[in-house]
Order: sequence, then structure tokens, then C-alpha cells
Amino acid sequence: MKNVLPLAALLTSAAFLLAANGLHGLLLPLRANSEGFSTTEIGLMGTGWAVGFVLSSILTPRLVRRAGHIRAFAAFAATAAIIALVNAMVVSPVAWMILRGCSGFMMAGGMMVVESWLNERATNETRGSVFSIYMSVNFASITGGQLLVAAENPSNDILFMVSAILFCLAVLPTALSRAPTPKPLTRVRLDLRQVFRYSPVAFVSAVLIGVINGAFGSLGPIFGVASGLPAFMIALMMGGAIMAGAVTQIPIGRLSDNTDRRYVLAGGAICASLAGAMIVSLQPTDPTQILILTAVYGALTYPLYSLAVAHANDFAGSNDFVAMSGGMLMLYGIGTMIGPTAASLVMERLGPSGLFAVTGSAHFVMAAYAIYRTIRRAPVSEELRGAFKGVPAQKAITPETVAMDPRAQD
Repeated sequence: MKNVLPLAALLTSAAFLLAANGLHGLLLPLRANSEGFSTTEIGLMGTGWAVGFVLSSILTPRLVRRAGHIRAFAAFAATAAIIALVNAMVVSPVAWMILRGCSGFMMAGGMMVVESWLNERATNETRGSVFSIYMSVNFASITGGQLLVAAENPSNDILFMVSAILFCLAVLPTALSRAPTPKPLTRVRLDLRQVFRYSPVAFVSAVLIGVINGAFGSLGPIFGVASGLPAFMIALMMGGAIMAGAVTQIPIGRLSDNTDRRYVLAGGAICASLAGAMIVSLQPTDPTQILILTAVYGALTYPLYSLAVAHANDFAGSNDFVAMSGGMLMLYGIGTMIGPTAASLVMERLGPSGLFAVTGSAHFVMAAYAIYRTIRRAPVSEELRGAFKGVPAQKAITPETVAMDPRAQD
């Protein structure tokens, strides 16, 4: 506890920012659907967010060096609040696509400032606990923010105002903190050819997992609406899938420590594809049944990113952890740009089940390629294989999150 108290202001800012993002991110597709936006337009909003987030991950270090951490963070959070209010004032597909891209840019910038600050304050002895606490705050805040959609009808404007308030509240703890300003942010080092050279399976899987998670994260709420779920149950569905994935990461990872990770990756992808196919074939309308089926889906699909990163690091070595993980994160970001648009186009033709047609196809390609590579390259020996450690595959993970990971200091 004594290691956490000095970081309380930063963690509180992160909590408000992530809660605002969770509420805003779930509210937009629900409100867009009620306003009559097409599924493709909603998908393009998801793609816009991913483009803004990835661009910010690259450009934010330069912006922070110019303005300073506190002023940059205040600007990011304040602009995000303005965007939330403008969403309520200007209800237009094109405007919301542009605003969603700006929101992704501001969110990544704000999180990178907080994470660099936390990374600076953590010592080698406390880094592991700080990272674990931050990941817990990350998950709990996003989920809590999503659950706030039950407080009011998404068709009203008040939830946009609540989002703006939460974004503004995020400024206060950081602005009033006496913590010393940290060093400049980490520059993203992109060497995607090196990632492919170390592990073609990890390279391909990172992109496909981005497609899968980007599609489900952006259009899962639309599937929930089509299934007859109220807003609160949709929030539970989305949060439950991520929670189930967090629970299964460790047992699946431990299994991969004792065998060729590519077989575990392929097996998990095939099972996730089958779980999606089961949802499509059963077409459930009972809320409990939907929650259980999507939780099973999340339990199988969300650990896949961690498996891909672990497989890549088995070949790369500890000195290349930051560069390798940063490259994987950029590949994942590219996938999240593709997934929402691709899924939305298919959903326009096939209906809500088209979401799982896209994710299932990506899972199948991932599994097939992983199995193919097992006959092209021998597995890493068990002596050289590093122990599995979970890596979150959420949309609010930045290069500074990678820098906070204790493995980056090894």
C-alpha cells in the first residue's frame, strides 16, 4: 500500500479517463444505432478511433516534449470532453467518424502521459506491483464506465455530458499533483521486418487478432441490440467477454509453456471460431444465454494476443522486448483499423451474424497459418522458452504500457 499511495493522484486520473472512455465508447454505437446510422457507418467510426489512436501513439511524444506533461494531459482530456459534447450537438455520421478519430488521438495521448509518469515513479522493486495495479485500474474503470450506460436512455444527451464530466475530472488529480515531471515519452520504434523475421506467426497473428478484437469491440454492441439486449446487459456482455479472457490467460499460457505455442495458438483460434459459430447457429435471445456464450467466446479469443507476443519473445530475447512488443502493438493497431469496417460491410449483407463470420474467418486463417509454420520451422526448445506472462489486448494499450511492463527492465 505504501508503494501505491504516492501514485494515487496519477491512478485516479487514469481511472477517470478510462471510465470516460468506456462510457463514451459504448454510448456512441448505441446512440448511432438509435439514430438510424448504418452498420457500415458505425464500423467506420470504430476504424476512425483506431486510426487516431495509432497516430497518437507515434506523434504524442513530440507533442509532450513541446508542451510539457501537465499541459499536454490537460489539453488531451479537455479536448476529449469537448468532443463528447459536440457528439451530442452534431448528430451526423460523417461528423461522428471524424470526431471518433480525434477521440482516439486524445485518448492515446492522455494515457501515454499518465503511463510515462507512473513508469518514472516506479522502482525496480515496485514495478511489478505498480503494473499489476494499473492493469486492474484499467480494466475496472473501462468496465465501470460502460456500466454507466444503464443510468440513462442512450437516446438522451445526458450520458454525453457525464462522459465530458469524467474527462474533466481526470485533469484535476494530475494538475494538482506534486509529483516531479517525468522524462520524455518513449518514441515508438517500428521495425516490422524484424518482427516478421523473428516470428512470422506472431506477425500475422497480431494483425488478425487486431481485426477480431477491433470488430467485436466496435460492433459487439450492435449485435447486442439486434439480440434484444438492453443497454445494461450489453455493457455486461462486453465487459464479461474481456473478464473471461483475463481469467483464462494464465491457464492457457501455462499450457503453452510446456508445448509448441503455435499449437496452443491454433487450438485457441479454432475453438474461438467454433464459439462464434455456435452463437450464430443458436441465435440466442435469452440474456443469460447470450452472456454465457459471449463469455466463452471472450475466454478463448482474448488470450490469443498474449500467446502471439510470448511466441515472438521466445525468438527475440529479453533485450528486444520493448522493440518487439512495440512492433506487435503497431500490427495489432493496423488490424483494429481493418476489423470494424470489414465486419460492418459483412453485417450489412448477412445481418448481425456477419460479425462472427468475419471474426471466425480471421480465427481460421490464424490457426491454419500457425499449423503450417510448424512444418516449416522447429519449435523453440523448452530450455530457451520464456515463461508466459499475460499481455492485455484492449484498445487502450499504448507503447508506454509496454515500457511499464517489468520485462522491459530485464
